[in-house]
Amino acid sequence: MRIVIVGAGAIGGYIGAKLAKAGADVVLHARGPHLRAMQEHGLRVISPDGDFTVQPVVSGDLAAVGPCDVVFLGVKAHGLTAIAPAVRPLLGPDTVVVSTQNGIPWWYFQGCGGEFEGLRLERVDPGGVVAANIEARRVVGSLAYFATDIIEPGVIRHTEGNRISFGEPDGSKSERARRIAEALIAAGFRCPVTPRFRHEIWVKLLGNVAFNPISALTRGTLEELARHHDVSRLVRELMVETEAVAAKLGIELPISIEQRMAGAEKVGAHKTSMLQDLEAGRPMELEAVVGAVVELGERMGLPMTATRAVYACAKLLDEHSRGQAR
Repeated sequence: MRIVIVGAGAIGGYIGAKLAKAGADVVLHARGPHLRAMQEHGLRVISPDGDFTVQPVVSGDLAAVGPCDVVFLGVKAHGLTAIAPAVRPLLGPDTVVVSTQNGIPWWYFQGCGGEFEGLRLERVDPGGVVAANIEARRVVGSLAYFATDIIEPGVIRHTEGNRISFGEPDGSKSERARRIAEALIAAGFRCPVTPRFRHEIWVKLLGNVAFNPISALTRGTLEELARHHDVSRLVRELMVETEAVAAKLGIELPISIEQRMAGAEKVGAHKTSMLQDLEAGRPMELEAVVGAVVELGERMGLPMTATRAVYACAKLLDEHSRGQAR
């Protein structure tokens, strides 16, 4: 099975490094200093599970890589519009595309049935570019539950976690999902394949919609947000509004808001990915995680008062941090 990691950054690069270490046929795609560092010195992983360095096949040109069996989209959601057209040369008749993005994925309403069938969220897939280049039939969803960051070009730090959940959008337990999971299990990951993947998206969203933008606005860690009297009330308000959107889609969450709060507090002094992006001067993954929920709630006629307010403030912060504020 030939695997290409498109966007071998903190998440994709860690997956690719573990696959390469296990002897898988994998190509890592990257750009700039990170690509050059991997070409010259290999990819180094620093981890509590043991440090290691691999010499993976790396490329900055997807057209030169050619068709493969599996494509992992390692870029963040806001990077998909730019990269999606470049993915086309990788796609053979049966190529599977694994989405790893946080938030509501671009394919979510393809084949879901009901009144929202075929809905495209502008904040997730502006102009429909991603859907036009990556057919929904190819997609297997995934959610990563591990913490990694790039501490310098060619060096990824893994802090904790080793789980990647997989799921077919239609809820089936397919042969292709099983084969991908087996390859990752051989590389040292835990890879459950769930028939309720859409539910799992919303479980993760329940926390991300609230904790991520508020952490960026306050610079607070998960532990601080969960324990602070006033901020924790705001976090709960966003979760209540998010839970209402999920309910309108027929998603009954298998976890309560209080359980989600307790889980965040237990994680401790962890900075969310949005806060990490802000501090590093990178765009925040705001639209697919928060903007999409606001867009959906407004379509449903739900009062998204708290979520809309936090989203607006976080959006201006993101624009300021990148020098785009008007």
